[in-house]
Amino acid sequence: MSTELQLPRAARVFVSFVALLRANSFAVAPEQTTAFLTAIELLGPRDLGDIRQAALATLAPRPERRVTFDRLFDLHFRGSETIEYADDGEDDETVRLQEEGRGDGEPLLSDDANESGLTATRTEALVERRFAQLSTAEALRLLARQGPRRLPRRRGHRRMRARRGPFADLRRTLRDSVRSDGEILRLGHMKRRPRPRKFLLLIDVSGSMKSCTEENIKLAHALVQAAPNVEVFTLGTRLTRVTRALRLKRREQALNAAAHLVSDWDGGTRIGDALQAFLAVPRFGGYARGAAVVVVSDGLERGEVDALRDAVAKLSRRAWRVSWLTPLATGPGFHPQTEGLIAIARYVDDLVDGGSSASIVAHVLALGRRRVA
Repeated sequence: MSTELQLPRAARVFVSFVALLRANSFAVAPEQTTAFLTAIELLGPRDLGDIRQAALATLAPRPERRVTFDRLFDLHFRGSETIEYADDGEDDETVRLQEEGRGDGEPLLSDDANESGLTATRTEALVERRFAQLSTAEALRLLARQGPRRLPRRRGHRRMRARRGPFADLRRTLRDSVRSDGEILRLGHMKRRPRPRKFLLLIDVSGSMKSCTEENIKLAHALVQAAPNVEVFTLGTRLTRVTRALRLKRREQALNAAAHLVSDWDGGTRIGDALQAFLAVPRFGGYARGAAVVVVSDGLERGEVDALRDAVAKLSRRAWRVSWLTPLATGPGFHPQTEGLIAIARYVDDLVDGGSSASIVAHVLALGRRRVA
């Protein structure tokens, strides 16, 4: 008989929460689990606030991981209810391009109906997405396996030993000369140590990308897990940073957290305004400086095309490389036909297929073969 079956039924939910913390790299000793259960018994909690305080007092998460702890607590005990995040001192992760509401007030009226999700529209639709429990695609496994060594890199400021290089390794040269009575037989060399390049992924979650959204969010989770300096934003009628949610190791938990953060799933398409908002926030705009920027969008802009063109032009001046991946690019001889893609074509380095996870992963891994600068 397993240990879980021997526990009282009322205690199983608390023990399973401890197991969830351990699965997400929280260090919880067996004595802390016992103390947590004892605190619950002594308090006789009347609401989730008492349970949260008991968990914080006995399980003692590190201050820098408090936000993740609260997110896991809400996912475990609240289920599908709205997650309440603790204030960690950072700016709001969502830049709203229209009204501040979440769909509680009067809905926007528009003639541009978008019930099927096959066309672009200006109307904002605030929807919470639930993701199906699907098996991991081969493309995601390839990204998780090869991403850490094949993602783009840059030359760092620190130096390392090398057989050939532009810098002389005087320390090693002098140390080796002692063995030959002070005579220098071979000059040591050094080169700049390569470091992972910043990676910025911008995902269009509007109605016209509805069929690809779930696949793209799963790919973003695999990318965040494969590299330490990846930032992910969603674009629609709002700009939302979902990096912290995707840092959760378990995919289902990460996608559920992202689903609660993003409120404009399958809504309108205002990419230009969203990119302008991204560049206007200094903390966000800094993520693009020297980064490999990948935008996954069909480019069916229903806002001002001039705003889209100006935003992509500014982005290209900050970034190392800008790649625009669109499902409309179905072949190697693709030429943009939509007004938005025509406007930004001169400012992007790559305008290629982004209709499937396999094509996106292939392009992301190919970026690592570019010359390290």
